[in-house]
Amino acid sequence: MGSFAPDFNSTAPAQNATFTSTPAPQQVLPTDILTLLTTLVSMGALRDWFKLFVIGGAIETCRRCFFTWWNTFIESFWLTATFNDGDDSFNWVMFWLSKHPSWKNARTIEVSTRTFGLNSPAVPVLGEEDDEATARRMSLLPSKSTTYSSWYRRRYMWISRSEERQHTYWTKDTLTISFLTRDHDVLNKFLLECRRTYMEAEEGLISIYTASTSNDWKHMASRPKRPMNSIILDPGVKDLLLDDARDFLNSKSWYSERGIPFRRGYLLYGAPGTGKTSIIQSLAGELELDVYIVSLSRMGLDDASLNELISSLPEQCIVLMEDIDAAFHRGVKRKLEKTPTTPGEPEDEDKPREKDEETSTSRVTLSGLLNALDGVGAQEGRVLFATTNCYTALDPALCRPGRMDLHIEFKLASRYQAHELFKRFYMPTKTEAAPQDKDKVREKEKEKAHSAASSDSGCDDAPVGDLIDLRPPTPDPSEASDDCEKPKPRYAGSSHSVRGPRLTEEEGRALAALFAAAIPERVFSMASLQGYLMRHKTRPQDAVEQVHAWVAEELAGKESKSQRSEAAGVPAVAGGSA
Repeated sequence: MGSFAPDFNSTAPAQNATFTSTPAPQQVLPTDILTLLTTLVSMGALRDWFKLFVIGGAIETCRRCFFTWWNTFIESFWLTATFNDGDDSFNWVMFWLSKHPSWKNARTIEVSTRTFGLNSPAVPVLGEEDDEATARRMSLLPSKSTTYSSWYRRRYMWISRSEERQHTYWTKDTLTISFLTRDHDVLNKFLLECRRTYMEAEEGLISIYTASTSNDWKHMASRPKRPMNSIILDPGVKDLLLDDARDFLNSKSWYSERGIPFRRGYLLYGAPGTGKTSIIQSLAGELELDVYIVSLSRMGLDDASLNELISSLPEQCIVLMEDIDAAFHRGVKRKLEKTPTTPGEPEDEDKPREKDEETSTSRVTLSGLLNALDGVGAQEGRVLFATTNCYTALDPALCRPGRMDLHIEFKLASRYQAHELFKRFYMPTKTEAAPQDKDKVREKEKEKAHSAASSDSGCDDAPVGDLIDLRPPTPDPSEASDDCEKPKPRYAGSSHSVRGPRLTEEEGRALAALFAAAIPERVFSMASLQGYLMRHKTRPQDAVEQVHAWVAEELAGKESKSQRSEAAGVPAVAGGSA
């Protein structure tokens, strides 16, 4: 028998096998799509829908084009300006609108006590001028979501206000004004008039700006300019600061020609209450510069935010950083420090509390502060004033020239300052009517004193007059006795709510000399002396007689406080109580 060898190369099909063939997709798909399209096109309803879509789309396109062209055509006859809340121009225009008399006849108005940082009232409510006790005056303003029409220089004007919520806690107020004119000169005159009206009301005031949480400068208030003669410092300090600042502001070309950054920094250091902040306010008024307050301890402030704030400053302004040594809980550091954890201590227990403390405090580092002051993006033309109570706590890199060019120490009060402060308190000012004939007044006072000394104890009381009665009052005859104590001098005159006391020049100098002689040299701050004199606003004689007791009391209090501080390991702060 022969062997059977299978043929693995054979491809012959079995006899009972059946085969099915599936055509490739690419061979059927085009035919099916063409068939489907032919079927859809043959449907009449679909053809109608397609025509409606094409015709409707064409009509809508034409409509939009027409209205776009029409709006452009109409807007070509109008000039529209938009003012956002937080910008100075918004305050200018709103203050001008508040002065406009047309609001008295408006049917929908907003009643507000806002004065836009100025003390000048807006359009007052009728009858309010009779109420002298009104602390905040009301004014009429355009209401939100309402459009008003008015006239300006024979041009039709539309006024509208809108309010948009930006975040959870604050909204954005926008004012829109449109003029029916194609002349830009009308808008320019309107803006100049608004600014001029605002500046006239702000004359004698300085504007104070603070940084908002959105890193924008916001106008906080306007404060009266403080005259330089009201600041009592050691001789030469005021002139040094004022002359140096004026020379800097007038030397822009000199700085530019030599490639020196046009910036100037002043570091005022000394005990609290010595006049550091007061002289800055006075300098701002003399130089007619606005004050921008930078609080390094503001919640959420970091290096990037500080850099952005400094870069957005105007060219000529005063930047104030108060108590720069106490801006942070642990002082100004070059890098942020992480709170170390004790080994074995559970970390998840205190993490939420530490995170809250971290986000609620300032994140400004010393490197970020230095870069903001004199980095590439630092603003030029500004005058920086930094104050500190502890000069030694500052990093030397912060105090170097170029950042803090001029360092001035404000010491505790000298006898010269005490003498001048007393005269400032009690001597007649220019606005007060001084005695017309000082010689006659002096002779009259001498006659009163002579008659009081030569008379018995039953003389009449001194009449109330225009001057300080320096002689002791005579007691009532029924209560007089030979061994009675000498009564204290009293003030016989009008209340200080009407005017301050009036002293002749000789009397004022004599009392000021006695007051200054009782004040120890460089022991008390000017704020402490001013606080003491405020207790005797209309009684200069009492202020002189009681100053010795006050000095002894304050020295004893300072000694006791110093002992307690030494026991607790905390250094005592000089300057006395304010």
